[in-house]
Amino acid sequence: MDSRTDGIDLSFVFPCLNEEETLGSCLNELHAALNGSRLSYEIIVADNGSSDSSPAIAKSAGALVVPVTVRGYGAALRGGFAAAKGKYIAFADADGSYPVGDIVKLYETAEASGADIVIASRLKGNIEPGAMPFLHRRLGTPLLTALINVLYGGKLSDCNSGFRIVKKSAYDTWNIRSNGMEFASEILIKALKSRVKILEIQSGLRRDRRSKPPHLKTWSDGMRHLLFILSEKPALFESLGLSICGLVTALQVAAYFSGPVKICGATVFDTHSKIILLALAGIGMQMYLFACHLYVASDEPVTQLTHWIIEMDEAQVFLNLIFLLLLEIIGLVSLFLYWGGRGFSGLYISDLLILLTHLLLLGGFAGFGVLGIHILKKRMK
Repeated sequence: MDSRTDGIDLSFVFPCLNEEETLGSCLNELHAALNGSRLSYEIIVADNGSSDSSPAIAKSAGALVVPVTVRGYGAALRGGFAAAKGKYIAFADADGSYPVGDIVKLYETAEASGADIVIASRLKGNIEPGAMPFLHRRLGTPLLTALINVLYGGKLSDCNSGFRIVKKSAYDTWNIRSNGMEFASEILIKALKSRVKILEIQSGLRRDRRSKPPHLKTWSDGMRHLLFILSEKPALFESLGLSICGLVTALQVAAYFSGPVKICGATVFDTHSKIILLALAGIGMQMYLFACHLYVASDEPVTQLTHWIIEMDEAQVFLNLIFLLLLEIIGLVSLFLYWGGRGFSGLYISDLLILLTHLLLLGGFAGFGVLGIHILKKRMK
């Protein structure tokens, strides 16, 4: 059934790039499941530039083929979602690995519970031998899922499942932008931020039925997921960065005035400790500035301090930077003159130099970091 009229219960989207080996069987399995239900449905094949017979196979099976020129898993799904007319939109890969016959169970769970997303969890179901690489099953997916659960308050078991159903009215409010594999993480994180209802059902995973290598690239796509998960939580880097900067700077000042101290037989607040504090201060400032950059590109609520930095007048940005540069120049010139006055011999003022370097380093990072934030703002307009 391929109706383009109003009142469609379900739109099912397959992202497709040269899937002629498996697309036909996926469409047949889906038709068999849905024809046995009372659902009105449409099937959309979001073709991402196939050079094989995939589009012809899709059309012969009654599917609507939607060409998507922008390459990528997420881009294909976004194109398919844009063309969908159903109350709910489901999607799965066209490689035969997902038991798409579970679609009726997905739909009925969503409809009965009012959930905005229902996920077919692979990890709760039966996974065929060889269907999921060991690192994906034991490390990658559990780690990313746990990270999403901790950062965004989820209760998920399988954040990477590519077989889901989504309520279209909710999806349209989330402003999904990812073109790559991180689409799977973005849609979950945006849903969790919106505090909508997300459920999972027991499903499974079969071996990829294709003879060619999968489109998924384990490490690069895994890193894309990880970076996206972290980038949607700027408050984490903001609080960590400010906390680290404040704590280690206070300890650096304390170390300067107290000198070396023995604690449980170990000497602290000596030169080695101060250098470590100096390095940690730089890391903390970089984390905070990273958070500021993330805030510029998001609509997340910000603290008063960060809002002031991001919205600072451009003239003030340059005045602050010039002032910091002058301080550093004056400090270097004064040090050189002091050194020259002692015949360029040993100065033995390393404690003072480390403290001043600590403060000037933070100031320099902050000055150029804020300049970078405002340049980014200008380029985004």
